[in-house]
Amino acid sequence: MPSRSPSTRPVRILLVEDHDMVAEAICLALERSPGLQIVGRAASVASALADVQRHEPDVVLLDRRLPDGDGVTAIADLLAIAPDARVLVLAGEGSASVAARVAEAGGAGLILKARGLRELEEAVRRVAAGEVVFSQDLLGDVLERLTGRAPGLGADLTPREREALHLLGEGRTTAEISEQLGVALNTGRNHVQRVLEKLGARSQLEAVTIARREGILA
Repeated sequence: MPSRSPSTRPVRILLVEDHDMVAEAICLALERSPGLQIVGRAASVASALADVQRHEPDVVLLDRRLPDGDGVTAIADLLAIAPDARVLVLAGEGSASVAARVAEAGGAGLILKARGLRELEEAVRRVAAGEVVFSQDLLGDVLERLTGRAPGLGADLTPREREALHLLGEGRTTAEISEQLGVALNTGRNHVQRVLEKLGARSQLEAVTIARREGILA
């Protein structure tokens, strides 16, 4: 990525965030920072894919949860359109598995919304300069996962949770899973919820997709 002089060319940022109040606060904070420029704002994955080609940003500040999909899964498509862009994921909550997915997809980092606007500004500058930035409480676990020193995704699933996951992969409902496992409906729901949490998924469909990608499901 070519070097840039902050005095002659600002860092061009495309913000992808669907919550208006959050987006406005981020835009105000970053626009007031010398050398940073918001060149566009999208509120969905589809809009981001169009806007990244139109605006040619240096940094895409990408919310993880968007109305039409998971921001992490959109990283590869964004970089296919704008290979010189750097993608920084912004998340309400994070885990080592999600952060590792960001890195594996080619993202430049993940920062938690709770960290505040000052830390976000610093992260944007560092990412634009070519660094990889992850929130400090995630960094150690991310490095362990990427270097293979930590158990793989899904390694901590219990036998019951693996059964529930395989049934999800067959398209079974929570009620059907509970019946198949011979447990109460609430217990079945708990098994499914723990599967989602351990895989870093926000839906049953996403859990199945992740499990197949990671080789947990055939």
